[in-house]
Order: sequence, then structure tokens, then C-alpha cells
Amino acid sequence: MDALTLLLNRRSASRLTTPAPQGEELNNILAAGMRAPDHGALRPWHFVIMQDAGIKRFSQLLEKAAIEGKLGAEVEEKARNAPFRAPLIITVIAKIKDHAKVPQWEQLVAASCTVQAMQMAAVAQGFGGIWRSGSWTEDAVVRAGLGCEENDRIVGFLYLGTPELKAPAKVQTPDMDSFITHF
Repeated sequence: MDALTLLLNRRSASRLTTPAPQGEELNNILAAGMRAPDHGALRPWHFVIMQDAGIKRFSQLLEKAAIEGKLGAEVEEKARNAPFRAPLIITVIAKIKDHAKVPQWEQLVAASCTVQAMQMAAVAQGFGGIWRSGSWTEDAVVRAGLGCEENDRIVGFLYLGTPELKAPAKVQTPDMDSFITHF
């Protein structure tokens, strides 16, 4: 698949199964993330790779967060099961630094770009993925469990694997006129 076709037909795959990217495929995904736009060459990101036992530990961490947050049995069960929706998860953490020329928001955006790049690299190699976020990105228990420091921000959880459902070959592009102004 050429790059333009890949970008013009980008879509998330929420139902993922094995196999997940491994070896060179996973290295390509991580390398694509490392090529994200990065003012000042700060590389303000860190990747936490979870698979197999790591998925189980992440499940336990989310359940612990739900319990400590007193969110109720239904949320606890959902939290416990959420990581098993894919055989591989890459958590992307923005490692925000004080910098005279690169504001914090720009570092957060750079880290976010890594997720898009990694998802596209996965799709280019025949895999699927979905960028998940939500309240767990801000949860103190989850942040501590993933080793976040005070200024760090979890920008998302990239779930990767093989799509269970075959996606349409082409995605319909929405009417772009309402999103564009010529100046």
C-alpha cells in the first residue's frame, strides 16, 4: 500500500486479535514513532510496551485504579477486561520538559504524533490498531503504575493486533468545505 492510500484510508480497528506485530514489524512501528515531528530534537516521549504478562499487569493496574477510585463493580470489571481487547498495547507518555524554545504544548503534540505514526506503520505492515485514551490517562494510580513523573502526560494507549473484521478498501472522505478557510 502506498503512503497516500494509507493516509487517505486511515481508520481504527477496535476488534483485534493475534498475531500482533513482533520482531522487525514491531521495531518498524517503534522506529516510525521515533520519526515524529520534534521541535528541538527533544524526543519528549516514552513507549511502554505491553503484551502477554504485561497485558495482565495492565489489567490489574486498571482494576486497582477503579477500586481505589470507588468507581463500582461494573467499572472495575470493564477496567479489568479492557486490556484484553488487543494482543499488544503501546502506551505513549509525553515526557514534558521545561525548555526555553519548545513550549509544553508542543512537546505534548510531538508525543501525540508518535501514536499516529506508529498506527500507520502497523497498518502498512498488515496489522490494525486503535488509539484509546479516556480517564485512565489522567488517573493517579495508572500514572504511577506506568512510571509517570509529575510533568508527564499519557497521550494514549495504542492497541495493536490483527483486525477481526475486514475493513472496506476505501473510506469515504467527509465534505471538507466546512473544515477549510482560505486566507
